[in-house]
Amino acid sequence: MTNLTSLPDDYRAWVFGAGGGIGSALVRHLSDDPRCAAVYAGARAPLAGEGKVTPFTFALEDEASIAASVEAALGAGTPDLVLVTTGLLHAPDMPPEKTMRSLSGDILARSYAVNAIGPALIAKHVLPLLPRDRKSVFAALSARVSSLSDNRSGGWHAYRASKAALNMLIRNCAIELAVRNKQAVCVTLHPGTVDTVMSAPFKVGVAPEKLFTPAQAAAYLLKVIDGLTPSQSGSLIAWDGQNIPF
Repeated sequence: MTNLTSLPDDYRAWVFGAGGGIGSALVRHLSDDPRCAAVYAGARAPLAGEGKVTPFTFALEDEASIAASVEAALGAGTPDLVLVTTGLLHAPDMPPEKTMRSLSGDILARSYAVNAIGPALIAKHVLPLLPRDRKSVFAALSARVSSLSDNRSGGWHAYRASKAALNMLIRNCAIELAVRNKQAVCVTLHPGTVDTVMSAPFKVGVAPEKLFTPAQAAAYLLKVIDGLTPSQSGSLIAWDGQNIPF
């Protein structure tokens, strides 16, 4: 179990995307942390709530829904940690593109809506709420394949491009946030290759030691979050704490 010692006693965590593999694992880790007072777990469909966990529903592609969920959660206090674990790599009608010939405006728009626009709108509504008198963290899941400088194989156009857009949006948010909140940290995180439904078709050939369970990924990410400082705000950081150049 990873306890967050750099956040205040009785910190509050909000998780957007708690129905997915990584999101649900993060909720479990946070609820097991004795220093965490409450976990607000958001998903498209209602989740079971127990103990510290209070579920809420939201629609990632509907800003009014995001705003309403934030307003409701605020009734119990402001968050110290906000995690956005949503993402879309593929679907039955949208396999990752292997060639430019597969580019589709509809698929690009859908990828941007889920991977970049939705998380950015969550940031819009929650970043002004972060406390200014102590450390707080906003982190959205991105991917190593979003790095322009690390891209040597091409392909996966919509996913790569939309996650790269997310990195830029969060960098912009971090720059603006730093003006009024010197202790806040705003980053994107790469969780590694995680054994979830999203990665299932692509895990063949991944070395066992490089394929993480959701619980492992959650523990690694929380360890990184615990060590973050404001000087890292705006960065893309991997599960092992290494900075990934854009």
